[in-house]
Amino acid sequence: MKTIASGVLALLTAGASTAAAAAVQPGQPAATVIALPPMTSPDKGAEGNRSLAYAWQATQLIEADLRQTAEVMPLEPNRKDYYSYPEVTAPTFSKWRDKGAKGLITGFVQQRSDGRLAIGCYIYDVEKGRELGRTGFVVAKDDLRRAAHKCSGLAYKEITGSPGMFDTRIAYVAETGPANSRVKRIAVMDSDGYNHSYVTPGGTTVLTPRLSPKAHRLTYVSFQSGLPQVQIVNLDNGHQQPLLQGPAMSFAPRYSPDGSRIVFSMMLGANSDIYVVGENGGRPQRLTTSPGIDTDASYSPDGSQIVFESDRSGTQQLYVMNADGSNERRITFTTAAYGAPEWSPDGKFIAFTWRFGDTRRIGIINPDGTDERILTRGPADEGPSWAASSREIVFQRTEANGRPAIYRVSLDGSAPRKMTIPQDGSDPNWSGTMD
Repeated sequence: MKTIASGVLALLTAGASTAAAAAVQPGQPAATVIALPPMTSPDKGAEGNRSLAYAWQATQLIEADLRQTAEVMPLEPNRKDYYSYPEVTAPTFSKWRDKGAKGLITGFVQQRSDGRLAIGCYIYDVEKGRELGRTGFVVAKDDLRRAAHKCSGLAYKEITGSPGMFDTRIAYVAETGPANSRVKRIAVMDSDGYNHSYVTPGGTTVLTPRLSPKAHRLTYVSFQSGLPQVQIVNLDNGHQQPLLQGPAMSFAPRYSPDGSRIVFSMMLGANSDIYVVGENGGRPQRLTTSPGIDTDASYSPDGSQIVFESDRSGTQQLYVMNADGSNERRITFTTAAYGAPEWSPDGKFIAFTWRFGDTRRIGIINPDGTDERILTRGPADEGPSWAASSREIVFQRTEANGRPAIYRVSLDGSAPRKMTIPQDGSDPNWSGTMD
C-alpha cells in the first residue's frame, strides 16, 4: 500500500500535533470515549454517492477495530451525524463534548482518476479543541480495509501512547480431525480474522510459527524429515527453505526485532542450547553452554538481550542474557515452572506460561524478575504472544472439550476473549505492524 500521494500530501502533513487526548495509563479501567461520525467525501453526484459508500465502510471498520480494545470506546457511528468535507479539518467540537466524547475521528474518501482511493484520517482532542494527528493513503479499492486499520492505529496511538495492533497478522497452528490423528497446518490471518490462508498443506506435523517483525516472512518447525527442523517461508511468494543444512534437530525459532537474525534451539546429544543465525541461514553461533534444555528464546525490543527458559536448576525457569550469550542471570525462583517467554514490544514486560502441576496460566513479569502477575485463570492456558501495543496478549487455551482455541487477554484484568477462526487453533504468534 502506497503512502500519501502528492495530491493529498499538503492537506495531510501540515501542522500535525503529537499530543495525546485523555491518555489511558496502565491499569486504568476506564476507556476513553471517542466520537466516530461517518467519514465524508469531496466528490459530488453519483461518484460522490459511491465515495460515501466507501467512507461508511471505512467508518464501520474503524469502529470494529477500536471496539476490540479496553482503552478506547467509540460511540456508535450514526449516519445522521454526516458532516461536510470542510468540517474534516474544522470540526464543531461543542457537538461532541455534549455527547461525552474526549476524542474525535474525522476523515474522507475521494475517488481518483486512476481508480484508486485517496483516504485521509484526523484525530482530535475534543476537550482542548485541537488536532492530535493525521494520516492518509492512496490505495487500491481492495486495500480499503488496511487503510482503515491504519486510521484505527493512529487513533489508538494518539489516545493511549501505544502503537495500534490493527494492521498486523497472527500466525497459528490450525488443527482439524480426530484427537488421535490431528491434521496440523500453519495458518496466517489479519488480526481481525480476515485474509485467512494456509502456509503448509497438512501432510506433516508443524509447530511454533513465528512471524518476522513486518509479517512478510515466517519461520516454523517441520517434522517432514522425521526430526524437528526449522523452516523459513516467504509469505509474499511462498518460497520455503530449511534454516540449516544437515540432520540436526532444530526448534523454537524466533526473529530478532529487526528481522535480520533468527534465534533458535538445537539439540546435540541430550543437551539443547540457544543459537543464532542470519535470517537466511548460514553458520550458527552458539550462545548457551550449560547442561540441560535451553529453549524458547526471545529478544528484547532493542535486540540487546535475550530471555529464554532452561531446566538447568532442575525445573523450568526464566533466564536473561546479553544477545552475545554473556551475563546470564536467572529471573524466576518459585516452585512453579516457567516457559515460552516473550519480551513485550515496549520492553517493559516478559510474558510467559506458568505451570504448576497440570495447571497452566499466562503471566507477565518485569525483565529484572520483579512484579510477577498472572493474567488468566486457566486451567490450560499457554503460549503467549504480544500485540504491537504491548497492552494485549494472544494465547492458546485448551477448552473443556479438550480442543485448543485462541484467546486474547488485556493487561487491564478483563476476561479473556475467544477469537473466531475457521477451526481449532494452537500456538499463536502476533506480528508487529506491517509496512
